[in-house]
Amino acid sequence: MDIKDIKSLIKVITDTDITEFEMENEEQRIVIKRGSEPEVVHVSAPAYAPAQPAAPVPAAAPAAAAAPADVAPAAVNDQYDTIPSPIVGTFYAAPSPDSDPYVKVGDVVEAGQTLCIVEAMKLMNEIEAEFKCKIIEISKANAQPVEFGDALFVVEKV
Repeated sequence: MDIKDIKSLIKVITDTDITEFEMENEEQRIVIKRGSEPEVVHVSAPAYAPAQPAAPVPAAAPAAAAAPADVAPAAVNDQYDTIPSPIVGTFYAAPSPDSDPYVKVGDVVEAGQTLCIVEAMKLMNEIEAEFKCKIIEISKANAQPVEFGDALFVVEKV
């Protein structure tokens, strides 16, 4: 369906009292909703990248360079993946301020399960898991701004 067809479909719907329209075929799916409900957009996170080890500490910082404990977590992180933010926005761990978070550290989530919301320009984008995994770390605090590619979660594939 081209943009001209979509525009004419929207025109027909806005000229009626229809509040929701959905059409699906083997190639595409179109959903049009009208009203004052907040819009929720489902976004699958892009391909997961292995967690990057900590940047090497310059020799000028002797206290950090001398501590072997700083090296151990970097080696452990090689077994984990990160779930990056697919967009710039604000991270929300729960659907509303008084709700429980979607996931907690230690939870095992299924593919397609909502992990968080990233709000961008008043659109609530649900970030979903692309595969079954265990949440090792939640990298962002609630209501914290995120950039494209920022790690939202550190996960272990199950």
